[in-house]
This record gives sequence, C-alpha cells and structure tokens, in this order.
Amino acid sequence: MNTIGSLTQNVRRHPWSSAQDASLLVAALAVGLLLALEYDIVAFWDDLNSDQKRIRLEEMLLLTGLLGAGIFVFVLRRMREERRDLEQRLRTEFELRENRALALQDPLTALPNRRALTAELEAAMALARSDGKALAFYLLDLNGFKRVNDEEGHATGDEVLRAVAQRFRAVARTDDLVARLGGDEFAVLANGVHSRDEAVDIGQRFVDALKNPVLLGNRAYAVGVAVGVAFHPEDGTTAEELMHSADLAMYGAKATKRSGLRLFSPAAAAKSA
Repeated sequence: MNTIGSLTQNVRRHPWSSAQDASLLVAALAVGLLLALEYDIVAFWDDLNSDQKRIRLEEMLLLTGLLGAGIFVFVLRRMREERRDLEQRLRTEFELRENRALALQDPLTALPNRRALTAELEAAMALARSDGKALAFYLLDLNGFKRVNDEEGHATGDEVLRAVAQRFRAVARTDDLVARLGGDEFAVLANGVHSRDEAVDIGQRFVDALKNPVLLGNRAYAVGVAVGVAFHPEDGTTAEELMHSADLAMYGAKATKRSGLRLFSPAAAAKSA
C-alpha cells in the first residue's frame, strides 16, 4: 500500500514524464495488438470487430509480456525519480544545516560566534532559573595583540588568533562554551559553577593558557589576556545584563596592563561610572 501511495505521489510530482511513459506504453501495446491480430494499421479499425479473427495463445502471451514489460519500465522510472527526489531533498537539508552551522560559527577560528553564544547563554540562564544552578560568564580581551597586528600585518594576526583559540579550547572544561565575539575578544560560558573560588579557578586556566608566547615559525609573539567574570543571577538576570557586567569587570582587569582576572563588583562598577 505504501509502495502504491509513493508511486502515486511520484506521478503527481512528475506528470509530464509520467504522461510520456504512459503514452509509450499505450503505443507499444497498440503495436503489439496490431501484430497479434495480424492487421495493418489502415484496416485495423474496420476489421477489429470481425468474428473471424481470434487471438492465439502465443499472441496473448506476447501482449501480456509487452504489458508487463511496459508496467515494469513505468514503475522503474517512477522509482528512479523518487530516489532522485529523495537525494535532492537530502542534499538540500544538508546544505541548510551546513549554512545554519556556518551562520553560528566564526570563520577564522571555527569557534561559535556572538550569535551562537547569545543563544546558548539565554538557554543556559533559562535552565539555571528552573534548576537553581548558577553559571559564570567570562569576557576575555587580549593584551598586546594590536601591536602584533599593526607591526606584523593582518595575516600574522589571524594566525595568532587561531593559535589563541586553540589554547582556549584546550584548557576549557568539557561543557564550557568558548566563543569568539570579534577582533581579539573572546567569551566563555561555564555552567554549574558552585562558588566564586571555582569560577576564579576556571578563569585562571585561560590566563595561564597565554603565559607562554605564541610560536609561529621561528617567531614568538607575547600575548596576554584580561578576563572579566560575572555570575548569574546576582550580576545579571538577562544575557545583556550579564555580558555588560562581565565587560565592566574585564575593563577593570585590563586597566592593570597585565594578564589577570577580575570578578564583577557592583561597587567598583558604580565607582568607575
């Protein structure tokens, strides 16, 4: 029943080619009938009703064979078109998935981009509100990268960013989301952080990841990082608020001119404002 339904749908999707096959089948059967009755085409209609003419067994077998062959070819072509349609749908779905993935990925580092991070952060905050678990959000801004980019050029700067992204990915926990926001700014979403001490330990991994210079060929590039940390829910109940709090903490860390980490402080934020 499913095969018949699939065949019917295929005929509806390809009416022109189905009509062509049906016409060929009818023509083949007509020719076979003419041969079986031993009529010429001109006299066929006049003599068709003659009581003197009967179809012999071998002629009936010939007609049956032609009918079976025609139906087989018709069904085979419909199944082939069905397979082509399926392959096309699969290709289209794959391309759509690939395009969606690319839209959420930073093309330089292959990390999730700002759009992907925002979506994940909003989902994590909604889950945290329901299960009562806290999460920490980190903003990371590189120190010394602008000098590398200005002195060595954008190509070298891009290679440094790729190397930094690899280091950040290597030190992140399994469930941490590391993203690139743009330029030399990165972000980390850490779920299930139970205390500020644990949040500091997690953030320190990214500071330590850049203790050693980035080696490219025979050149070494010293790049550090300033890390700002904010917590949900105390430092922000929306993604925008949490990112803003982490941004303020990160600028506080960057003011020291050294690699380091700073937790968001409402008092410090009010003072700097």
